[in-house]
Amino acid sequence: MPTTDVLMITYQRPEYTRLALERLLERSGPASLRVWIWHNGGHAPTLEVVRSLAGHPSVQAFHHSHENRGLRAPTNWLWESATGDYLAKVDDDCLVLGDWPLRLLAAHRDCEVFGVLGAWEFPDEDFDPLLAGPKIRAFSGGQRLLQNLWVGGSGYLMKRRCFDELGPLRPGQSFPQYQINLAQRGWVHGWPYPFVRQEHMDDPRSSYCMLRSDQDLLLGRGLSASANGCSTLAEWTETIRRSARLVQTAPLELRYYRGWRRWLRAGQRRIARHFGNRRQW
Repeated sequence: MPTTDVLMITYQRPEYTRLALERLLERSGPASLRVWIWHNGGHAPTLEVVRSLAGHPSVQAFHHSHENRGLRAPTNWLWESATGDYLAKVDDDCLVLGDWPLRLLAAHRDCEVFGVLGAWEFPDEDFDPLLAGPKIRAFSGGQRLLQNLWVGGSGYLMKRRCFDELGPLRPGQSFPQYQINLAQRGWVHGWPYPFVRQEHMDDPRSSYCMLRSDQDLLLGRGLSASANGCSTLAEWTETIRRSARLVQTAPLELRYYRGWRRWLRAGQRRIARHFGNRRQW
């Protein structure tokens, strides 16, 4: 069994963190997972949860940053320090389900060109087979993939050779941008189909979600909801739906993400935000 180093970044969601981290550790043994935990800031209840689980045999390393270093520093910490065959990340508000990451590992072994594979985090109602059908493609080893030039930052599994080629995340570079750069080098990304699933606990439609009112969202919204400027549960739910639609329709042609097309879309997004539209991936 190849080894996989998987990162979880924690911050200030103690209830979600306990559920997410315990589930990840439950699945660590059969999949040869080495879990790396990075805690941002000094939120005492979350830090207590993390410390209570940091002694698990599958925990490879625990780092406490007293300031919030965001996503890039912890990601590069894992990528530059780990020695596994695969690199992965699971968010502190996501539950990996079923046979994650064994199915992702099997898909990687079947197809050498797969770079970053993801677990699908959206509920069934957000998937449209007619919409996504043209992007579901067949690959070697009988693998089928809902192909996209990037997948989300939770539940992914990346071949270490991708990092060996491209190095760490650069200042100002997002994980989707990193994956598009990998795609320019010939790597293929997406979600194995039928999907490997994960539960996004912060989705208001999830039975695990602790956001029961708009006030709950304002007081305890996560990074994605904050980045999208969502102030109501309806806005946050619609943002998630749009994200699901986006990855099912986003073009696979690399030229769409280069040159003047990229700058035009950036300008369109700025105008949309000015008039109150929410950001997508």
